[in-house]
Amino acid sequence: MTLRFYYSPRSCALASHIVLEHVGADYEAVKVDFTQKEQQSPEFLAINPKGRVPALVTDRGVLTETPAILLYLAQTYPDYSLAPVDDAFALAELQAVNSWFCSTVHVAQAHFSRGYRWADDEAAQQAMKVKAPQVMAECFDWIERELLRGPWMMGEGLTIADPYLFTVGSWLAGDGIDIARFPRVAAHRERMLELPAVRKIAQLHGL
Repeated sequence: MTLRFYYSPRSCALASHIVLEHVGADYEAVKVDFTQKEQQSPEFLAINPKGRVPALVTDRGVLTETPAILLYLAQTYPDYSLAPVDDAFALAELQAVNSWFCSTVHVAQAHFSRGYRWADDEAAQQAMKVKAPQVMAECFDWIERELLRGPWMMGEGLTIADPYLFTVGSWLAGDGIDIARFPRVAAHRERMLELPAVRKIAQLHGL
């Protein structure tokens, strides 16, 4: 079966999109235009009732949430060694990183442009927008100092954490943060852009 992948440009779906391309998956990419509120259409809500991307349609059903899709792809295409699936502790460490990207870094960035999710008061939304870049910078200080283990996120080998870091790092400029402030993260981004799949999908997403 051809996988069907629903994405919106520059969203967190970028990470899964990169991996789909990197492993040579047989997939069809379907753009969901958030500017036209296509994520709220009955057609898309029938695929993902959350009204979010990414969503990956497989022969066994629909997968959502970036950490889940990334791990599914790593396990489905084991020849690429994108996750230490035979080492319970190492896999848990990898999942801890990706879970933190999802639960903390992504949420911090969302406070910049989607404060309406947490408050109706315009002043509160503006306060979130002002605070978000500080929180994002603190997250990337932690990545720079502690989480980024080597040339790749988990050390010497490319894993599914790398396209995720590439993705959340691509949001820094929109928050008014110069990635050069984090030299190791910036070097990681350049290393990622040396991969053909990353260059292709980044261009598709307008990066």
